[in-house]
Amino acid sequence: MLSLEQLRVHVGEGTIDTVLVVFTDMQGRLQGKRTDAQFFLDEVVPHASEACNYLLAVDVEMNTVPGYAMSSWERGYGDFVLRPDMATLRMVPWHEATALVLCDALWADGSPVVASPRQILKGQLDRLAEHGLVADVGTELEFNLFADSFDTALRKGYQNLEPANLYNVDYSILGTSRVEPLLRRIRNGMTGAGMIVESAKGECNLGQHEIAFRYSDALTTCDNHSIYKTGAKEIADQAGMALSFMAKYDEREGNSCHIHISLRSPEHGAVFAGDGEHGFSPLFASFVAGQQACLRELTYLFAPNINSYKRYAEGSFAPTAVAWGLDNRSCSLRVVGHGPGLRVENRVPGGDMNPYLGVAALIAAGLHGIENELPLGPPLEGNAYTSDAPRVPSTLREAAELFAASTVAVDAFGQEVVEHYSNAARVELSAFDAAVTDWERKRGFERL
Repeated sequence: MLSLEQLRVHVGEGTIDTVLVVFTDMQGRLQGKRTDAQFFLDEVVPHASEACNYLLAVDVEMNTVPGYAMSSWERGYGDFVLRPDMATLRMVPWHEATALVLCDALWADGSPVVASPRQILKGQLDRLAEHGLVADVGTELEFNLFADSFDTALRKGYQNLEPANLYNVDYSILGTSRVEPLLRRIRNGMTGAGMIVESAKGECNLGQHEIAFRYSDALTTCDNHSIYKTGAKEIADQAGMALSFMAKYDEREGNSCHIHISLRSPEHGAVFAGDGEHGFSPLFASFVAGQQACLRELTYLFAPNINSYKRYAEGSFAPTAVAWGLDNRSCSLRVVGHGPGLRVENRVPGGDMNPYLGVAALIAAGLHGIENELPLGPPLEGNAYTSDAPRVPSTLREAAELFAASTVAVDAFGQEVVEHYSNAARVELSAFDAAVTDWERKRGFERL
């Protein structure tokens, strides 16, 4: 991490000549500009930067699409302001002489762009602060690694790619050693960018891996998550390889992004442990009850794409039942830890989740439970896949309809945000409904 004065010294010495001025879009991607470092100090620091407001109103292909109130041809596709959050300023070791700063999106009058994912999370953190609480969060992000480069993968139509490992390397030291040069570059790069790396391990799918980071306050974790996701792709690209965070690359195990969350009081520390059943405090019981009560209607913020819902398969370690359990990986909500480390893990999000939106949804659900003092039912014991518990939405269409009709979402995020992201779901569904897939051609070209 860098202070502004440290940056000035680096620029004066010529060891930093470029600053990435970025923010996170609806799809969770870093968007922005590469600025000359001296220009950043002279102009961006005192006056901010600008970007076209269509960046929060396009699909994943960067197509301009209809239905957004804040950005359209009728409104002229003007600019919004990118105001650097100097607390996020850091080195980017995998690029020469480069630093990066994350920005908040504002309108010209200084008001926040409420549909900006980082602003949505900040709104929920402000709600928590009104209760005297702070959220600590950790995200566990998995990816598929390939020996092919990104360009090669595109030219091959993403067919017949070569996984970096050819067998299940879950927890395998031998298996991960095969790709350790790249994993090490990613770990060391993220350490140099101010993150605390805990470990790297293999996962079940071919070439699947996870790099874990130490938990932090919610905003810092989401900032780091966004930078890591882009940085890992860039480092893989530099090595002539490719990695994907898509939720379900093939018919084997998908890429999850389990979120661990706990609350604390700045004055009194952790607030989840208590004298109640299972060692829970009343606040924690209501927090988990809120997660369970709101999970279906907020699933869209954990699973924003068509592909997201392919993960939810029985016996896949991705959840299908809306239930909580004590250290039970078949449940959507897994309570783990004890004492100050007591927390709940939401296992619904996939690797394609926007971290700001996913964590904002967790906080909104938890506050719904706390403010309404929801009672917590008993934990599910045994196999949640075969239980009679309510089901996680199985399609984007189902999840989007639940989100659009959610009073919890409107109360937490506001009608403008709910309408904005509901439109994003409609855009994605329309694009998919119009597409003809390889599956259809294989089944129908000759035999139908």
